[in-house]
Amino acid sequence: MAGVNASRLRQILSETVGPAPWYWKTFPAFRSLGGQHFVWTHHGAQGPIAHLVTLGLEQEPDKARLALNTYCRPFLVPPHFVGIWCPEGRNIRLTGFDPDRLKSFDLAEVAGWFKPSSDRIYSTTAPIADFEVPLVLAPGMHKIETPVQLATVDELIIPTSYKAISTDDPAFALFVFYPQAGLVEVLPQKWFTSAQYRVGQQWITRAARDPESHRIVGECFGAGTFLLEEDGCRLAEWVERST
Repeated sequence: MAGVNASRLRQILSETVGPAPWYWKTFPAFRSLGGQHFVWTHHGAQGPIAHLVTLGLEQEPDKARLALNTYCRPFLVPPHFVGIWCPEGRNIRLTGFDPDRLKSFDLAEVAGWFKPSSDRIYSTTAPIADFEVPLVLAPGMHKIETPVQLATVDELIIPTSYKAISTDDPAFALFVFYPQAGLVEVLPQKWFTSAQYRVGQQWITRAARDPESHRIVGECFGAGTFLLEEDGCRLAEWVERST
């Protein structure tokens, strides 16, 4: 890997948020504008709230204020909001909350039905911002109407499944959101096709921008850690292969 620092790229990825519930330990703890410290809690592997991931105050972790179902990823919205993105049918949903406004709720409210349901986010407090972008967007740059509450985010790289017509078409894409600019760039992963990979069993879980090279590094479950070409669509090399 001439010119590429593999340990640095692995470090970047280790700090990159992955999907709930498997990557819940990557979720960012933060302080609200009111000075309250919020943390994430995983509720174990057994029982009616198994694998549930909730947000609560550090001193009250059992008092849930936000619950996340599978495939949700939280992200920080400077200076003091928290955002969530998740799949929503054939769309990507991005939503934001003011943590100081979040009200606690009894976990019995979500026990049993939440995990198998199609609902991704549960809160008794309305979000401050909520919008969706269709997965059928063509490759390239597109203008979007970003809610002003999320416009402080510089960049958000979202891996998602992508409709493939043939076995040689990209089955995954990276949607790179630039909320400040009101843009999203669709980067089909031309190397990730059903002819080459076990789509469904292997999938891109998370991706991030290397601040030095400005290229994207990512993780493909069941395959390894990869680095993309400058175009963001082609595989440059494997940083680490899964065994």
